[in-house]
This record gives sequence, structure tokens and C-alpha cells, in this order.
Amino acid sequence: MTWEVTVCRDGEEFGRLARDWAGLYRRCATATPFQAHSWLHSWWVSYGTPGTLRVVLVRRDGQLAAAAPLRLVRRGPLPVLTHLGGAITDFSDVLVDDACAEEAVPVLTGALGRLARTAVIDLREVRAEAAAQRVYACWRGPRHRMPDSVCMELPAVPIDELVGRLPSSRAQRARSKLRKLEKLGIEEHVVPAAEVPYALKRLLDLHQRQWAERGVTPEHLKPRFAEHLERAVRAMVESGDAMVTEFRMAGDVVAADLTLMSPLLSGGYLYGAHPVLRANKVDVATLLLRNGARESSASGRTTLSLLRGRESYKSHWRPEPVVNQRLLLARRRTAAPLLLLAGYAAGRRRAADRLRDRAWVRRLTT
Repeated sequence: MTWEVTVCRDGEEFGRLARDWAGLYRRCATATPFQAHSWLHSWWVSYGTPGTLRVVLVRRDGQLAAAAPLRLVRRGPLPVLTHLGGAITDFSDVLVDDACAEEAVPVLTGALGRLARTAVIDLREVRAEAAAQRVYACWRGPRHRMPDSVCMELPAVPIDELVGRLPSSRAQRARSKLRKLEKLGIEEHVVPAAEVPYALKRLLDLHQRQWAERGVTPEHLKPRFAEHLERAVRAMVESGDAMVTEFRMAGDVVAADLTLMSPLLSGGYLYGAHPVLRANKVDVATLLLRNGARESSASGRTTLSLLRGRESYKSHWRPEPVVNQRLLLARRRTAAPLLLLAGYAAGRRRAADRLRDRAWVRRLTT
């Protein structure tokens, strides 16, 4: 077997990797939708800084066997190699072909070590079963693992089984909400790929209207975010890695949902709901969960992810909190910058926890 390692630094060259990347993505069982080429390349087009792309490619006998989609950034005085996808990506990872992982992981790890030199590798939002964990285990230099965001996860079962997991009083309320959806005659329409751009515009408009009085995420209003979604999601719908669903009442679109999917899991990424649903006392979370549970259970996936965040509406369904991890890797010469970055990250996390605790206290006392 012949192993070849290269580093892609050009965005157009990265775009031409779509077919090879898709094959590797399908051969990596732990990949999430955020490692799909359509998502990563589209993110680079909208958010990437020229000259910073560093995609490590490992080929075995000409076939792509492993890949690490990275970019070079500076955090203060520190050069850092971090994942593509940025803050709008819920999970990061490398890709490794399951059929040759035992050989490919050491080759990829060595390539990352050579690329790092004076930089620290900082992988955010890594799942416990991710392929990047194998790179971490194989790493011979300084390394550090720390908690990152909390995700909420449910088993991929039909909605009736999710209701059955609830305490009796809460289950009764959930069934009442489901009956209300049936009574209002809200219909679901899965959007075909050709209509995705128009559906996403409607979704973002509904999202803005829904959160107008409660503080919408500023990034979701920016043209670059809309352009990224349009490019990425249409291709992901075509490949079966995404689904856009519109919910109609009396013929009008009153809600829309974007779900991202991989063989491992499906996750509701973004949704929007018309204020008319609130006026009709429709529980939007129940509407979306009913749809997500139907899709994930029918497809044979094991996990229905509510993605990052501990929003109160998620906790009503008794999901399991799963903590993503942050992996820091360095060479011996950059051990001190690694410790500095780890200390800075830990300080920010403690500050965020204090702010969250204060917010909970305010809610309980008002």
C-alpha cells in the first residue's frame, strides 16, 4: 500500500474534492452532517479568509482514506489550527475510512503534527465517539481535553414512545398538544431540492419574525449566512444529508424546519414559526419534534439530536445532556501556548457558567 499526504490550501481545489470527500464521508460511521463536503466548502466560501485554508488529505493507493478540514487563525499571539465551520457548526471532526482506520489514524496524526509546528491544534465541539478522539489517543505531544458545549439528545423513536418516557402528568399535556395539532389540520410538506432556495428564504423570514421580540441571533440575519445555507442545503438535500420541511395551515406556510442528517443522527438545525401559531396556542417544539421523531425513527438512525443548548423547551422531553469536548494538541515546543490557551478557555467557560447561573436566579426570583 502506498500512502500519500497533501495539504489543500486553495478553496477552488477544495471544491473539486466533492466526489472523493463524499465517498470518505460515507465510509466514516461517526461522521455528522457538519462534516459533509457541501457544508464545509460552502462555509469556506462564505466565511473563509484567503490564505488560511489547511485541509490535510491522506490517500491510500490513490483513494482518500482520511481528512482533517482545518484553517489557520490567530488567537492573540497564538497561531491556531482549528476546524472549518466556525461558530455556526455544532460538531467538528476529522474523517477516517473505517476500513483502514488502524493504519490511517497514525498517518493522519503524523501529518497533523508536521503541519502544526509552531501552532496549537484546537478542535471544538467534538463528540465522544468522533474520529478525532482516535487522533487524540494517538498523539505523542502535549495534549489537553476539556468540556465544550452541552447537546441534548433523544432516542430516535416515534413520538408516541417519546411521550411514553414522560411522567404521567407531562405525558398527558404532550398528548393534548399533539391532539391540538391534529385538530388544526397542520400539514407537513417535505421540500424537494429544486425548491430549497425559496423555502430557506421563507424559513429565515419566519425565524426573524418569531424571535423579533426576544432577540434573534444576529448572524442569522446576515446575507452570508443565507448564502451559505442556500449553497449547502440544496446539495445536502440532493444527497440525503438534509431535509427542509414546511408546515401549512389552511394552505399557508406557518412554520419551517431545517434538519441535518447523517447515518448516526439527525438534528434540527434551524426553524421559524409564524406568530399566528402562538396566537392559536400551538406548541411549536411539539410540532417540530413530532416531525423529527418520525423522520429519524423511519430512517433507522439511533439519535435524535436537539443540538447545542439547554433551552427550557428541550428539557420538557427529558433528553440526555451530552457534553461535547474540546481537544487541544501541540508539539513539545508549543506546550506553553497550549497551556495558555487551555487556561484562557477554562476562564471563559467559568465566566459563562456564572452568567448562566445568575440568569437562572433572576428567572426564579421574578
